[in-house]
Amino acid sequence: MRFPRPLVKVIATSLVGLGLAAVAHAQTAWDMPTPYPANNFHTENIQQFAKEVDEATGGKLKITVHANGSLFKANEIKRAVQSGQAQIGELIISGLANEDALYALDTVPFLATGYADSKKLWQASKAAVEARLAKNGLKILYSVAWPPQGLYSMTELKSIGDLKGMKIRSYSPTVARMIELMGGQPVTVQAADLTQALSTGVVSANLTSSATGYDTKSWENLSHYYDIQAWLPKNIVFVSKKAFDALDQPSRDALLKAAAAAEERGWKVSEEKTAWYIDQLKANKMKVQPAPEALQAELLKVGEKMTAEWVEKAGPDGQAILDAYRKLK
Repeated sequence: MRFPRPLVKVIATSLVGLGLAAVAHAQTAWDMPTPYPANNFHTENIQQFAKEVDEATGGKLKITVHANGSLFKANEIKRAVQSGQAQIGELIISGLANEDALYALDTVPFLATGYADSKKLWQASKAAVEARLAKNGLKILYSVAWPPQGLYSMTELKSIGDLKGMKIRSYSPTVARMIELMGGQPVTVQAADLTQALSTGVVSANLTSSATGYDTKSWENLSHYYDIQAWLPKNIVFVSKKAFDALDQPSRDALLKAAAAAEERGWKVSEEKTAWYIDQLKANKMKVQPAPEALQAELLKVGEKMTAEWVEKAGPDGQAILDAYRKLK
């Protein structure tokens, strides 16, 4: 049976339309809010991760990265992914410490001060963190550490007494507690707002990494950087379990493979760039130095007190993680 030519054209057009619809239906688009600038090493790593996912899935899964808090602020990202407003996101684990003391572990001062120990701390605590986030319908894809945290100031510091009453930027409850114990006044400022906070005098000191110091051009407002190496906080990239489960198996496999590569790459870059960031602070005339002996001794005492406080809050789970970590050292 032969169809009239106009009808053949209609049928052909319909089939093409159905084919395009099928392709469109097969493609999944995810929004990914992140808190840090596009040129931050975490964000650059995420951009590469998203590219590798796109390539590995043949374009079936596309992740659009929204850097620098442009879609959701840092403290909004977890809820956005939980509620389905975004499918995937990045945050600093310690930012969740008000929800559960366990999330504060990697910002307990002087517990893990180098990359090797930081990896061991993550090894000891990862399963517990995953279990808690799973209760919120979230799945960790990978984690990457920041460079060691230092102390920035616009004045010379010789002892903790020099910090008394000073407004110091905090980014998590644990950091706020440390500032209180140092005699300072904690002021919560997200990374995206730090440059403005420094330039307007909202804060006059800062506890953060050499990376964030570089990103925010801290030398424009602060003069001293004390390389106290207090801790290495970690970021996690996590996904809605519902969104993850909705993917077909090949896409899930590709996502997990890309995540594993991003974790390995991210830790390596973080460690490699630490010295570079320090050099940039020096090149921009910041006075970079270790903490004076008296200040460092006082800070270590703060760390001991905060370790005890953390164990008390975290309970038996926390003590078990701490014991497991110390066995790995």
